[in-house]
Amino acid sequence: MPTFSLADAVLANDALRGMAVKIGDRTIYHTLVEKNEDDRPFKVQEDKYYLIRNLLYSINRALENKRISPAVRRGLLKILVGNVIFEDNPTRRTFKETNGIDAPSFLLISPTKRCNLRCVGCYACSSSRDAEQLDFNTFDRIITEKRKLWGSHFTVISGGEPLMWKSDGKDIIDIAAKHNDNFFLMYTNGTLIDKKMAQRIAEVGNITPAISVEGFEKETDSRRGKGVHKRILKAFENLRNYGVPFGISITAMRNNAEFVISDEFMDFYFDRQGAVYGWIFQYMPIGRKYTLDLMVTPEQRKWMYDQEQHLVRDKKLFIADFWNSGATSNGCISGGRSGGYFYIDWNGNCLPCAFYPYTTDNIYEIYKKGGDLNTALMSPFFQSIRRWQRDYSYMKPADEVGNQICPCAIKDHYRDARKTIEDTGAKPADKAAAEALKDQKYAEGLAAYGDEVERLTGPIWEKNYIGPEKEKMEIRKAG
Repeated sequence: MPTFSLADAVLANDALRGMAVKIGDRTIYHTLVEKNEDDRPFKVQEDKYYLIRNLLYSINRALENKRISPAVRRGLLKILVGNVIFEDNPTRRTFKETNGIDAPSFLLISPTKRCNLRCVGCYACSSSRDAEQLDFNTFDRIITEKRKLWGSHFTVISGGEPLMWKSDGKDIIDIAAKHNDNFFLMYTNGTLIDKKMAQRIAEVGNITPAISVEGFEKETDSRRGKGVHKRILKAFENLRNYGVPFGISITAMRNNAEFVISDEFMDFYFDRQGAVYGWIFQYMPIGRKYTLDLMVTPEQRKWMYDQEQHLVRDKKLFIADFWNSGATSNGCISGGRSGGYFYIDWNGNCLPCAFYPYTTDNIYEIYKKGGDLNTALMSPFFQSIRRWQRDYSYMKPADEVGNQICPCAIKDHYRDARKTIEDTGAKPADKAAAEALKDQKYAEGLAAYGDEVERLTGPIWEKNYIGPEKEKMEIRKAG
């Protein structure tokens, strides 16, 4: 493919790549902010521009520092750029023509519940004793099917610890090698990434590990176990040496929220360790010993929003908070929303997302009855969630878009989520989810939490995001 060869040559040359990055930056701004074909609020498009721009420059820095191997470079170009970013393909067009909506862009899959650690507050309640896992044939079929049905070439892997999954003599690297038209983002604790594993990841060229950290050594070891942080730093070193781009996955809790998004923290992981990206997960009160007491407070969350704007706009980091950065994805992306995803766990349960532990469908049962992924996608449960997304925020007129700084159905709008669960007959996916459903204080606490977050962030949304759009609308009406 001459075009691919030329693009690869550009990426390999610092001077040519620098020129391409500048052109890409201008193109992204023009497409998202100036053209704005979907007529989204101006600041929503600005937020998207800064985030995508930062990914462009972050990958460029990794290439400059020789931290991306030739095999991974080609994987980034051919799969991530060719198949994922520019994902307008005949399969996706056919899906929309048939179903009237855009297909999900990806799936989140946890192939195993087993984990070599036992972290405080683990959403999955994972441990080394857990044996639940997807078998190879089912895992393989799911990935094949989403490509054929949706034209999806991006897969997110979580757990448990994905690197502990094995079935029919195959592991995660074998799955990635077989599905070499997919790009895989793998959430991992990093402790199993020795030199051999780093080399295998580099050779397949289509996996990027997102490694979990809670701070520096003291904070990370406090949650994950003594010596874990040192093993993580060794994993970083192994990945750098073999040219594998990696990121960090941060769980923000009440006791660490200010520290994990401080400039000091970011400088250490991005500048000194070479992380290319970062995902921030605000602690969700589900899973092992769930408690509202570990959640960041509404006041901390508002502070985090301001700091994250600084990290993205001023420090030019590719870092996203799945709650505070909701505008960059047009709100909640769960339940198989257009451009979004749904989640399949180690038992085959189909859930709206990893933090919404209720289900009406199981992929094993669906397959036994002759169904496919679209069976789960079109379930009343997922359709109800997508209706809520549309009614609240998703793709509403620019001057009516609901507050996407608090986008989460289960955390920020618990009353609505509870009604959806009850109306559709969704069942808890595990014991902790069942207990939460019976816990009145839990329900009242989450509802009150969402109210307070809205009170604090609503004025920001009104002033900076849809206020200007309302002014534009008034001017149009007056004209």
